[in-house]
Amino acid sequence: MEVVIASSSDDAGIGCWDLRTGAEKLRYKTCASPPHGLVSVGGRFLASSQLREPSASSGSVLFWSWSKPQPEVKSFPAEPIKPLAANSLGTYIVGGGSSGNIYLWEVATGRLLKKWKAHLRGVTCLVFSEDDSLLISGSEDGCIRVWSLFRIFDDVQSQQASHLYEHSITEHSLPVTDIVTGYGGCNAILVSASKDRTCKVWSLSEGRLLRNIVFPSEIDVIALDPGEHVFYAGSRDGNIYIVALHAESKPSKVFGMHIIGLLSDHSKPVTCLAYSKEGNSLLSGSEDGMVKVWDLKTQNIIRMFRHAKGPVNNILIVKPQSSPNLSKRHGSLLPPPLEKYANSSDKETDNKAVIALQATISSTPEPFYYSSQLINDHIKELQQQGSAAAEIDVERLKLDCKRSMQMLQQWKKMYDNLHEFCVDELLDGHQVPGSEGNSA
Repeated sequence: MEVVIASSSDDAGIGCWDLRTGAEKLRYKTCASPPHGLVSVGGRFLASSQLREPSASSGSVLFWSWSKPQPEVKSFPAEPIKPLAANSLGTYIVGGGSSGNIYLWEVATGRLLKKWKAHLRGVTCLVFSEDDSLLISGSEDGCIRVWSLFRIFDDVQSQQASHLYEHSITEHSLPVTDIVTGYGGCNAILVSASKDRTCKVWSLSEGRLLRNIVFPSEIDVIALDPGEHVFYAGSRDGNIYIVALHAESKPSKVFGMHIIGLLSDHSKPVTCLAYSKEGNSLLSGSEDGMVKVWDLKTQNIIRMFRHAKGPVNNILIVKPQSSPNLSKRHGSLLPPPLEKYANSSDKETDNKAVIALQATISSTPEPFYYSSQLINDHIKELQQQGSAAAEIDVERLKLDCKRSMQMLQQWKKMYDNLHEFCVDELLDGHQVPGSEGNSA
């Protein structure tokens, strides 16, 4: 079951609806999220940054389970966090600070694994690449930077290199408002939007500009067609522009170069978009408080959801992985709060992450083992009940356990590859003098 999750910048809570039927599932309370401040963590729970006042000197990050309207876990980072992102497996949460810092937490333990100065001004958006190996950040300074997680966790490079990013893209003249990545692996594209009324298409691996599109109004949000034929751009003028990615097009008298159409029904700016692969539909949210579902074949609206009050600024399409019945009977399975400092004994210093990637990977079996053990305990309890609902919960828990073990195997493989790479580098860097000549 796919559900639609929508939040607001006002303290209007989070709406949740069944995408197929339109029925409201639950309304989560106490949420005032900034743009890009709402994320589903591995489909297991919701996380949202909180900024009740734009000038607030502090903020929080809240966690909700799928079955309870109140936030169950509250975290208070060292500075206000605006955008949040989670990798596909839900093992990490990344937050962008108002100062330009990026924070990376381990979900299972809440540990702050890494903090680094990413931008001169506040971070506005964060997104992981399709394979989770890269993190891409956009900023109020108009800059986009691509970060390799392997390089970020390499303490030697952190100390010796002049910078940690793979690419630094500075073509936008005003703040970056949104970023999406493609699905093409090493040939993946990156699409960025900015208040300068442009969207730009880049080669993710090379950081090279492939296409520049100029719009009649500012673009706040973009969504990419999974086939990568077009992308959709939500504008401050209330329109959603359809843009061709590959085909060459002549300048249009109505729209401009590469813009091949639009969807128009919102009365106020379009602030968020989400693509549903199952229904080949596009969801749009607006400052008018409406969430609309578009059939992309007919370009007609097939369903609408109204937020309780306030503008909509975040939309997610999620397949929840946890069981509401389980949460009601056995309490929350949410992780602990996120750490405020990497080194809790020295809170006044500018903390640098001291946990290298090897330590990060080697420490993961303990929390995953604990989670798997906890799940197995719940499975035994449910099996004793013998009801039909319990059987459904058992199947879901078995799937969660399987995902955890797959996650562990993936990290073990990554560790082995990294270890082999480091050994090769050390051997190459300590060749015996004259060995090349002798071998010749």
